[in-house]
Amino acid sequence: MRLKTLLVFILSLAGSVGWAFDLQGHRGARGLLPENTLPSFARALSIGVTTLETDIAITSDGVLVISHDPSLNPDITRGPDGAFLSGRGPLIVQTPWAELQRYDVGRINPASRYAQTFSAQQPVDGTRLPTLAELFALVRKSGNEQVRFALETKVFPNAPEATLAPEPFARALIAAVREAGVASRTTILSFDWRTLKVVQAEAPEIGTVYLSAQQRWLDNIGAGSAQASAWTAGIRYSDHGSVPKMVRAAGGRIWSVHFADLTPALLKEAKALGLTVLAWTVNDTAQMARLMDMGVDGIVTDRPDLLREEMVRRGMPLPRATPVQP
Repeated sequence: MRLKTLLVFILSLAGSVGWAFDLQGHRGARGLLPENTLPSFARALSIGVTTLETDIAITSDGVLVISHDPSLNPDITRGPDGAFLSGRGPLIVQTPWAELQRYDVGRINPASRYAQTFSAQQPVDGTRLPTLAELFALVRKSGNEQVRFALETKVFPNAPEATLAPEPFARALIAAVREAGVASRTTILSFDWRTLKVVQAEAPEIGTVYLSAQQRWLDNIGAGSAQASAWTAGIRYSDHGSVPKMVRAAGGRIWSVHFADLTPALLKEAKALGLTVLAWTVNDTAQMARLMDMGVDGIVTDRPDLLREEMVRRGMPLPRATPVQP
């Protein structure tokens, strides 16, 4: 009995100091409930995750809201008339918070390709875009003082008019995190590394996560060019020869990479550089197992329930589950 008690203590201590595997609920639990909504985050907390991953936008009146897209997405947004938007809605940065509350984001448009991808997602009609402050309040309500926040700045160097500029965006997010008293539990992540440069210079108590993708639909690295990518704050692939070396040169300690871009050799190189490596967004159980066997430090997933089941199969320490009503 004493040995069992000691083992439980050691495992809980490991989790408290960051040794545990990082189970990140992507946009809450997008595979189960509407993305980036309070019901989705509540489901992730009820399942038990290490980290709540989400995306931040800023309204015209300076409210930090949770949205993956800089404008209202017709695949998941209905107007005041109850009908799905026929095209992209207004830019959030040009819209006041009160106006955004007229839109319902609690259901996927069944005619969209998105609906086929997330056929298991259950609707929650009447759901509105939440604020970051509301997410912090939900976590306080749950009583979970360990769960972490991974907050992505949605900034686009190829569409600067779509959001605030990187510097004021980063500073607004830093201020909100500090005001909530969760700096030690928060990382700020971005494909646009300019925001991370601001965070490292002005809020060293908040961790930064360097996102990368080298896919047809998004390539923020530009490995085939001698010039620096517009996304990487002047860090050129041609100077370093690999993404892990770019991240380290930028002062980063955490690299979050699209799972299809990660190889055992790159993971080994990143570890040798002292980087923590996360893989995103992984929903297939076979891929989860492959990446865990490879040795990643965490996985970002729309199905935290499935990743947690894989952790159970492996006898790994589990993050605390804290059921809560949104």
